[in-house]
Amino acid sequence: MDYVKVKGHDYLVRDPRTNAIINTNRSEYNEYITNRESKVKEQQKIQELEVDVASMKDDLNEIKSLLRSLINGS
Repeated sequence: MDYVKVKGHDYLVRDPRTNAIINTNRSEYNEYITNRESKVKEQQKIQELEVDVASMKDDLNEIKSLLRSLINGS
């Protein structure tokens, strides 16, 4: 397939059939994939920490409730 070079960009070409812009620079693509995977892992870690904090809050509330009932003699 013949691609048309994008003016002013060495690694970009246009597919004349679909009119899509394609980056032909493999190292930039690999860097993009690595960054994307890193961001996904970071988001997963944040989500896990949020779940852990919520669980700890529930546990603390339960402990406080038990302590109050011990103090009140119930």
